[in-house]
Amino acid sequence: MKTMSIATMTTMALAGVLFALPAAAQDAEAAQKFMKAENCTKCHSVDKTKKGPSYQKVASKYKGKADAEAKLETFLTTGPKVKLDDGSEEEHKVAKDKAAMHNFVKWVLAL
Repeated sequence: MKTMSIATMTTMALAGVLFALPAAAQDAEAAQKFMKAENCTKCHSVDKTKKGPSYQKVASKYKGKADAEAKLETFLTTGPKVKLDDGSEEEHKVAKDKAAMHNFVKWVLAL
């Protein structure tokens, strides 16, 4: 079995971190782009309740639940009726871009 030097292992670990950083930033950027394209910010905010709950509140609700991604993706692809704080109801918009929606759900749950 070949052994690696500490310098080689450190270099590999550093390279892994550096290559992961742009991907994480790109995912957040893609999530922001999705929110704007789907007009999510009309009813939601990252940290404030508007017509709908904040994304931080959604993340907190689903924290630690194994089926969180599946539930949110089902919600965003079926357009259920939602009850708003003022007592009114409206159909939630259905996400058009499924890949972008999947990234968005992961981003929300990471908040």
